[in-house]
Amino acid sequence: MLERHPLGSQAFVPLLGNPFLIVVAPVGDEPESEATRAFVSNGRQGVNYHRGVWHHPVLTIEKRDDFLVVDRSGEGNNCDEHYFAESQLLVLDPHPLEG
Repeated sequence: MLERHPLGSQAFVPLLGNPFLIVVAPVGDEPESEATRAFVSNGRQGVNYHRGVWHHPVLTIEKRDDFLVVDRSGEGNNCDEHYFAESQLLVLDPHPLEG
């Protein structure tokens, strides 16, 4: 499942310094599985998803974690969700830059 916010950006700032996973796909009508990317943060930086960028909700690595969340308020639906088919499996290369 990925979500996007068509009316505003959304930011997550880790408060405990723990690395967390970032999963994103480019702006589009639906996320493209082949364009989906995952990253491991260093736990000392936040992430701000631009309006319309597909992303997974926060994925923590540690059992306990806390985040400051900055989100848009106001009228209008600001959350679209896309569910991939159960048969669709996203495999992420743990070493994409290595030879």
